[in-house]
Amino acid sequence: MASRSMMYLRVLIMVALATAAFSANLSPTFYNKVCPQALPTIKKIVEEAVKKETRMGASLLRLHFHDCFVNGCDASILLDRTSSFLSEKTAPPNNNSVRGFNVVDKIKSAVDKACGGPVVSCADILAVAARDSVVALGGPTWKVLLGRRDSTTANRTLATVNLPSPFSNLSTLISNFKNQGLNRKDLVALSGGHTIGLARCIIFRSRIYNDTNIHPSYARARQAICPVSGGDNNFAPLDHTRSLFDTVYFTNLVKRKGLLHSDQELFNGGSTDSLVKTYSTNFKAFSAAFAKSMIKMGNIKPLTGKKGQIRVNCRKVNSS
Repeated sequence: MASRSMMYLRVLIMVALATAAFSANLSPTFYNKVCPQALPTIKKIVEEAVKKETRMGASLLRLHFHDCFVNGCDASILLDRTSSFLSEKTAPPNNNSVRGFNVVDKIKSAVDKACGGPVVSCADILAVAARDSVVALGGPTWKVLLGRRDSTTANRTLATVNLPSPFSNLSTLISNFKNQGLNRKDLVALSGGHTIGLARCIIFRSRIYNDTNIHPSYARARQAICPVSGGDNNFAPLDHTRSLFDTVYFTNLVKRKGLLHSDQELFNGGSTDSLVKTYSTNFKAFSAAFAKSMIKMGNIKPLTGKKGQIRVNCRKVNSS
């Protein structure tokens, strides 16, 4: 009994130290003293998950993106529905689309064990897992700023409104990102995350049958996967090297082979054409821009200090 009390006291001290260390600002060294095993633990599980299913890398990256665009990077996307609020998981942009929650649960359990208690927030887990997923698939690394805390509520309405639509035109995309404090360069660089992963037929059907700025042979090949009706959940890769973080996504846009309408809008005679061209032939430039924009996105309205909480279960708010 005494040993359990000592362990509980130790956890309380670690949480207090972590909270006091950076009450307002995020830092890449936030967990260095309170739990030096936190980041290596996350990395190990992400690498295992991506090795088992390469698509999981894109899924974990997307979870962080879809979290940050709704009230900031606060892990609200992980919360299940309660009597007090609806889950963001069921918002149209997320429903039957976002995934990887089981991997996040596994990471949370392992990290809490390594740290001796709930020291690392679910929001920070999402940020680190996104970085580690990109690295596991051949992409760039960056120092993830840490110290976020978790929200105590979710907002399904904002998830419906704030998340970029795959049917958006360029001006809408630019405005959407601007609302999050992100510029055109961030828009193009972060869209490059579509170099990995898949999309469902229901999301790209309209493009392959109705858009005129699409290469005919590419449209025909996708129509074989996605019929005019039916097959809504048939998948196609966002680019043909979907398990490798590279520049093929941008090369495809230059060739009018973007899978989503919103993707091709980035190279359609508009203000982002030059960036797409640059990234299509310069992996170093794309990697640097992507890493910079991921850090910038990860700093959207984080909860720090005494705001929010460190959830014990990423799917549920801590009971008071």
